[in-house]
Amino acid sequence: MFKGVFKNYIYPMVVFAGGMIGVGFLSLPYVVMKAGIWVMLFYFVAITAIVLLINLIFADLSLKTPDFKRFPGFVGYYLGKWPKAVAMLLTSIGSIGVLLAYILVGGQFLFSALSPILSGDIFSYVLVYFALASIIVYFDIKVVAKAQFWIMTFLLLSVIFIFFEGFTKINLSNLLIHNSKFIIQDILLPYGPLLFALWGVGLIPEIEEMLKASGSQPKKSLKTIVKSSTILVSVFYLVFTLLVLSITGANTDQTALTGLKNFLGNGAAFVFLLIGALATFTAFITQGIILKKTIMFDLKIKHWQAFVITCLTPMILYLLGVTSFLGVISFVGGIILGINGILILLMYRRVSPEKVFLIHSLFLIFFVEIIYQIVYFLK
Repeated sequence: MFKGVFKNYIYPMVVFAGGMIGVGFLSLPYVVMKAGIWVMLFYFVAITAIVLLINLIFADLSLKTPDFKRFPGFVGYYLGKWPKAVAMLLTSIGSIGVLLAYILVGGQFLFSALSPILSGDIFSYVLVYFALASIIVYFDIKVVAKAQFWIMTFLLLSVIFIFFEGFTKINLSNLLIHNSKFIIQDILLPYGPLLFALWGVGLIPEIEEMLKASGSQPKKSLKTIVKSSTILVSVFYLVFTLLVLSITGANTDQTALTGLKNFLGNGAAFVFLLIGALATFTAFITQGIILKKTIMFDLKIKHWQAFVITCLTPMILYLLGVTSFLGVISFVGGIILGINGILILLMYRRVSPEKVFLIHSLFLIFFVEIIYQIVYFLK
């Protein structure tokens, strides 16, 4: 029985949660400092609720749709050829951008953690990070399902370790600090990074197939896994954000690490840097596998060709000097995921037309934020 619980719930939850936890959450303490704690708490509740609804809607769609499709395949099945082409383009751009962000940040974390011990330049660490992650992407998610359980456990234990290590540095008044140059855009700032950090739609078909492969019934457990994982990840983000901000205050930086290093000892800083490296590493693997299978199933090309497109494209962009981390998070979170959310709602309208109020309400939220992000980027 205990083994069945792990196979049918724990491991799928860990894979789902591990895929959600990437680089996005590392920007959240900085976002709180900019927008203010009360604004951010509102967004935590609101965006968690929105993402939870979208995840459950897509889980419902996944259970009603023929297998071996990824997001563009779902769009083509329900909305037709041209919407599928748009979804494929958006998925590819967004996923490659995210993988690039993981390479940038993960390689930096690995360099900062290990270079004092092993020496070497940052490019060497980026290559090691990229090579190891790409090998696992090639051999698929079964290789890392159990490993992710222990990695996620380590992440949680590391946050607890940081709490005790930095306990004497915690100053609750830091939670009320925000940028003195507060502007109206700061009120809308948390939307993109938090949506980016919590979004897990692309993982849902993967989890459904994982459940079927293990002999369990997805209809019984998929929505429970999606719901539990989304809430747990959101709580983890909130605890992490409040912990880091209470220690670093006005010195919080955009990836949370530099500011924290100035307050904690070398041992705690080393552990925290490994948190970032491991989080991005597991997320790179999961995101890479999703993109690889999307290309395989929806473009009908061979495994090795999909692998080359998936892994080499972000690395080529890195070598060409494309290094905008925060730009990727805001663009992907605010615009691409917003458009994906609208496509999901349009699909859901086909299978549940009676839920018109829910669909139109979420549609309006995504639409308004997309317009804001486009205007913001064009400035």
